[in-house]
Amino acid sequence: MTAIQQDSLDARYMARALELARRGLYSTHPNPRVGCVLVRDGQVVGEGWHVRAGELHAEVHALRQAGDRARGATAYVTLEPCSHHGRTPPCAEALVDAGVARVVAAMQDPNPQVSGRGLLRLAEAGIAVHSGVLEREARDLNLGFIKRMETGLPYVRVKLAMSLDGRTAMASGESQWITGPAARGEVQRLRARSSVVLSGADTVLTDRARLTVRAEELGLSAEQTALALTRPPLRVLVDGRLRVPLDAPFYQAGAALVATCAAAAARDRFLAEGHELLAVPGSNGHVDLRKLLVELAARGANEVLVEAGPRLAGAFARQGLVDEYQLFVAPKFLGSSARPLLELPLARMVEAQDLEIRDIRAVGGDWRIIAVPRPRLASV
Repeated sequence: MTAIQQDSLDARYMARALELARRGLYSTHPNPRVGCVLVRDGQVVGEGWHVRAGELHAEVHALRQAGDRARGATAYVTLEPCSHHGRTPPCAEALVDAGVARVVAAMQDPNPQVSGRGLLRLAEAGIAVHSGVLEREARDLNLGFIKRMETGLPYVRVKLAMSLDGRTAMASGESQWITGPAARGEVQRLRARSSVVLSGADTVLTDRARLTVRAEELGLSAEQTALALTRPPLRVLVDGRLRVPLDAPFYQAGAALVATCAAAAARDRFLAEGHELLAVPGSNGHVDLRKLLVELAARGANEVLVEAGPRLAGAFARQGLVDEYQLFVAPKFLGSSARPLLELPLARMVEAQDLEIRDIRAVGGDWRIIAVPRPRLASV
């Protein structure tokens, strides 16, 4: 077999491993989404994917399916096999014990507990190793996990719904519904895949928001819906002055984490209602958002979805904390007196935030734009 033919086969089987990994999109938090395919003599003999943290990893599922046929096989894994003891034994050892002949990984594990050690262990056991096949696709699948491992911060998405004239609500605050059912289904899937759904006091008070995952709007298979509902995102309210009353719909929807600058004296009152009050340093009653993100990452949050009004969303933007914007655009005008997309006061064109548009597509009668901030160029 030529090198080109081998590369083509490697890409084909890794694509299947990535397809399996995506089944864990809604359920693996705080672990990465991982898939594995075992191939022997040109035949797939085992497949597996990581379902939930604390349960078997993708490699073990595939090895169990393959049984004795794993000996001499090639393992295609979307992430370097782990080499450390966590909640489960190391997968690198399982592959060695099974007698696989070759391991192809899409990428190295950014977790400093692994970070090359898994591939090294396999090589030391005489197994041929290769890394970097469909790496970009593998990284895209685990953007949050990678960022948390590399920087100590989660991947932050800001979701915004707006009219064609860039407005998010009427002057009164009325905003339901700007977009249609298909767009709202996309938002539900964004919530379900996130570790955290975060909003501010203004949105929770004005919209009576609950920020829950609504199963009937997910539009997923029965299996994926069930998995999503077993691991709902942590709902986080940024309420620096504790303006939202405990009888608000947000609190009635289940346990929540409240980030505040207010006195800790209220902690017991919130705890009695099943909520956690987190004191975060800040100024003028405004929570330090970077410190909040560091705390959420320390709790295992990979992806944070911000669903907030123009003030809080603008604060994330001004502080350079946004990794990705998901903008849902409705074909309507709300008028010049309606509320703006972001509170982002800029005086000069040079201050404008430049964005790279990654995707534009129709969602029902609306449009979704995915854009990421471009790095700011240093002043000359």
